[in-house]
Amino acid sequence: MSAPQSQPDQEFGAISLRGVTKRFGDVTAVDALDIDIAAGEMFSLLGGSGSGKTTLLRLLAGFEQPDEGSILIDGVDMAGIPAYRRPVNMMFQSYALFPHMSVAANIAYGLHQRKPKPDRATIASEVERALAMVKLDGFGGRKPHQLSGGQRQRVALARAIVKRPKVLLLDEPLGALDKKLREQTQLELIRIQAETDITFIIVTHDQEEAMALSDRIAVMDHGRLKQVGTARQLYEEPADDFVAGFIGSINLFDATVSAINDDCIIADCDGLGQGIRLPKDNLAALPQLTVGSSLRVGIRPECIGIVPVDTPPPEVASRGDWNLVTGNTRDVAFMGDHLRVAVELPDGGVVRAVRHQGDKQAAALAIAAPARLQWLVEDAYWFPAS
Repeated sequence: MSAPQSQPDQEFGAISLRGVTKRFGDVTAVDALDIDIAAGEMFSLLGGSGSGKTTLLRLLAGFEQPDEGSILIDGVDMAGIPAYRRPVNMMFQSYALFPHMSVAANIAYGLHQRKPKPDRATIASEVERALAMVKLDGFGGRKPHQLSGGQRQRVALARAIVKRPKVLLLDEPLGALDKKLREQTQLELIRIQAETDITFIIVTHDQEEAMALSDRIAVMDHGRLKQVGTARQLYEEPADDFVAGFIGSINLFDATVSAINDDCIIADCDGLGQGIRLPKDNLAALPQLTVGSSLRVGIRPECIGIVPVDTPPPEVASRGDWNLVTGNTRDVAFMGDHLRVAVELPDGGVVRAVRHQGDKQAAALAIAAPARLQWLVEDAYWFPAS
């Protein structure tokens, strides 16, 4: 192993990526990424297919080498250090269990590769400890084909943590599980990570999974880092329209600024209507905004009220004034704890609202019935058009 490099500044975490770039021919899979991940953090790489998240995981594991930039773990540059010498282990999406080996032998496999090799008693003790951690006590003698999908997933996790790596990389770890089992396993992963204090880095395309599991999330698109933050930060303070559309549900519209008033911005939104008022909260960060500027406007479905069209307009709320638009109900779907309502507007746009199942006015709307949508001015997002 190469000599340790100088220690990073205190604000750096256990993992520091600096200008990391990876190309495959003409394709830039990872593009000049700078990320710091703290020791003991549950961190997710979230993005769609081709976003670069799996390539980044392979770079961390040592299966690929960056074309540019550096990867540091605990201040040590990983350049030239092969995968088997890094303080990292990886749990593959397929679990990659040896079918001819018992559960105990699968878990013990990595321990046998240690130098110096632990004695049999130590290996047996570590295997039992790992089985207990994933709640598979007594399963050591079984073969993988004798286990359910969820149990195989836990064996793979036990094998990954038994060597006590500083960093555990998980590639779509819950992708093969059904919804109910996936939700249960999410809680197990959180518990195990808290018990081991290992830094978990999870690759997923499932935003709900990332939001449920993670201390922080990195949203990626075409190899680039769009935003890093907590689930709440990404949802409530998206950096751009891509993040706003990727995290949670949102109604997005193209818009043109028609006026900038003292208290709000006025915009004409394609499909939504003219004279839509927008907050001025982020205007200071975009002083070049003028009449005629192109925007992307977003409104979360749960921020939109929906009432019969003849309902009296709402009074000015403590959080500001309202936007009001009318249309015709296109769909009302009962989803158990909430209603999902779609309203078609005169300009041809469709707005989706989410209401609590106890909202009697929304529940009573008939298909094709006139309806009014209303949302507080400050509940809308806007971004410069890309």
